[in-house]
Amino acid sequence: MGKKIIVAGAGHGGLTAAALLAKAGYDVTIYERHAADNMGYDWTDIFDPKALDVVGCPRPEEVGLPWEWKIDMTFFGPHTTQDKKIRQRVPDDPQEMEIKMERSDIYKLLIDFATGSGAKMEYGVNIKGPIMDKDRVIGISTDKGDFFADLVIDAAGAESVIRTKLPDRLGIQKHPTWGEKFYVYRAFYDLPVDPATVDDKYKVMLYPDPESIGIGWIATEDTFSDLLIGHMDPLTMPEVEEIAERYRKTNPQLGTVKQRGGQMVLIPVRQPLSIMVADGYAAIGDSAFMTVPIIGSGIGNAIKNSKILAETIMADTAGTYSAETLWDYQYRYFQTMGKNIAPLALVKLLLTRISQDQLDFAFNEGILTWHELTITANHTSLWKFLHFDPNLPKRGLALLKDKDLLGKGAGVVADVAACLVIEQFLPKKYSRAKVKAWAKAYDTVFTHRLKAMGKV
Repeated sequence: MGKKIIVAGAGHGGLTAAALLAKAGYDVTIYERHAADNMGYDWTDIFDPKALDVVGCPRPEEVGLPWEWKIDMTFFGPHTTQDKKIRQRVPDDPQEMEIKMERSDIYKLLIDFATGSGAKMEYGVNIKGPIMDKDRVIGISTDKGDFFADLVIDAAGAESVIRTKLPDRLGIQKHPTWGEKFYVYRAFYDLPVDPATVDDKYKVMLYPDPESIGIGWIATEDTFSDLLIGHMDPLTMPEVEEIAERYRKTNPQLGTVKQRGGQMVLIPVRQPLSIMVADGYAAIGDSAFMTVPIIGSGIGNAIKNSKILAETIMADTAGTYSAETLWDYQYRYFQTMGKNIAPLALVKLLLTRISQDQLDFAFNEGILTWHELTITANHTSLWKFLHFDPNLPKRGLALLKDKDLLGKGAGVVADVAACLVIEQFLPKKYSRAKVKAWAKAYDTVFTHRLKAMGKV
């Protein structure tokens, strides 16, 4: 077979796609900017372990890597009192629960899977952009020289230097806009209290900071406290320090001595990319915005969809890897997952239009319940949140007390309906004109209200 494939960046989905393709006989090389001993942020991450089974990757316990089950989160509004907090109720069921691992261990697991399957890893390579031959991607430009291939898989992240430098005429969106990304700071601090005295071990605060729409969390572990601050507007370190000090006043479990972490990263929290393939090019993972928008979790989704990508590539027995032959990857992804994830982005965008007082109102009046906030990586569909609730009429009457909030909620319902209709018209076969027209209609569903706010 011998067709040459480049994976640009060691994203999770890129690594597992590399493993599947190398195992099938393709010549696969992964180019990664970091050193081998510096892979992954210095913190833990959460994902659905069943994704590993989809691609045939060993579970961490099979290769001696540590992991643990994620505990339930407790949610607070901006000014929620203890009696109004909402705690998740994730079933004690391995089919629903997520695992927590060190980010570096996740990378070790996936890199070993890729290289053990025959893929090659090149570390310390800074990618500058794609190499184009007219409308076709034929390789990557790097600080170590130019590398050519029959296909480039873009696993270089939310602001991928490959995707953002593609020609405009291909119609592929380059940058996530405001409301579609979080600037996140995360670090582990000392734990100045006995963890047994902390009621809410995984405390998540929605819209806690007046400076910007976002979230914060403080997770209490046995020996440290885990702080995350996420804003839709860029964060500076002085702002982080000021916010952390504010949190300490009501959260004595958050220490002052940073033990590790401290990185600032960008996480996409938006709908899937409307066009993710071109001649010689396919995006996956954060490069294609495959995260669950409400929680920013994307590891499991990227891994699962790497199998669809690998199968699509293998099905192109002529080795053309054109937009036409690669389109089946996007079509299948949307049919199995993407079309259900996209409406969740519209629910998340409601946070950009409501006030702190309105969010407090939703907590205090019981409009939000544990059903809506029991979110896991398996919640890749809006329909997972629908359930029979005998208190629904009461919750509806409570919502009538705030006509402005009701109107904003109704707007989300209208946007979701529009999204569901547009998704039905996703072209099954690729034509650049038809695909670009569909992408324009799809993208507008998510941006029209942000444009009204002057954010796009």
